Amino acid sequence: MTSSVVEIGGHRLELTHLEKVLYPQAGFTKAHVIDYYRRVAPTLLPHLKDRPVTLKRYPDGVEGSFFYEKQCPPYRPSFVRTAPVYSETRGKDIDYCVLDSLPSLVWAANLADLELHTFLHRKGDVSRPDGLVFDLDPGEGTDIVDCCRLGLRVRDLFDELGLVALAKTSGSKGLQVMVPLNTPTTYEETKPFARAVGEILERETPETVTTNMSRSERPGRVLVDWSQNDDHKTTVCAYSLRAKAFPTVSTPVTWEEVEAVARSGEAARMRFLVEDVLERVEEKGDLWRPALDLEQALPVLS
Repeated sequence: MTSSVVEIGGHRLELTHLEKVLYPQAGFTKAHVIDYYRRVAPTLLPHLKDRPVTLKRYPDGVEGSFFYEKQCPPYRPSFVRTAPVYSETRGKDIDYCVLDSLPSLVWAANLADLELHTFLHRKGDVSRPDGLVFDLDPGEGTDIVDCCRLGLRVRDLFDELGLVALAKTSGSKGLQVMVPLNTPTTYEETKPFARAVGEILERETPETVTTNMSRSERPGRVLVDWSQNDDHKTTVCAYSLRAKAFPTVSTPVTWEEVEAVARSGEAARMRFLVEDVLERVEEKGDLWRPALDLEQALPVLS
């Protein structure tokens, strides 16, 4: 067993089983996972600031079993902060981890927490989302190219409303579109708004778009999942790894890149691995930055 004691940000961490292969097809080890999160941390951490996180842990790698961990483990170090979020099903608060420091991020990576799933709100104001999110998920017979074409329609719809939308890959099969708000609003306002947008898109082209999550309605269509706009739902964070055969990442993209894929049909251009993302951050900076500081008011849909 390979282990190492390191000091990060004034805190000592014991990193264990560094040689364990978590992505067998890529030969990508736990040491590689930790190294990725360490290198991307300056870009990722602002998106995790004060944000409750659901851990998705793969102790035996992506080909083994996994589990979601909402309650931050009791054995967490003192430097790992938590945030209470009320659970209706449990009838009490759940103390989620807040991984907005490099030591806490590395600690979570050492637990084989490959994916980071965040709420749309921050700690201390759980009723106030920072934006709208739409998960465009391809059904059987469709792919991310179809998601890109639909994503452009979402962008254009919000452009007509005078709002800027952002796009990122899910790191899996689909595309996610976010509309930053960062102004006073509530889930009671954003969720029905997001649903109305999804239903508009569905009415325009019901043969290719659905808001119905039933598997029987999915073949040949892209699902517009608006339901993430909820105070108990989480969405994979920008720059998070995904637990796929290879270490893909949920990657912010430009609308020009989305347009290029929609035109060319080249789905592979929307697949980004760890090194791709690190190079993009070096060259392009943080394309997801507007999600943090762009202030836009939610309009009224007529």
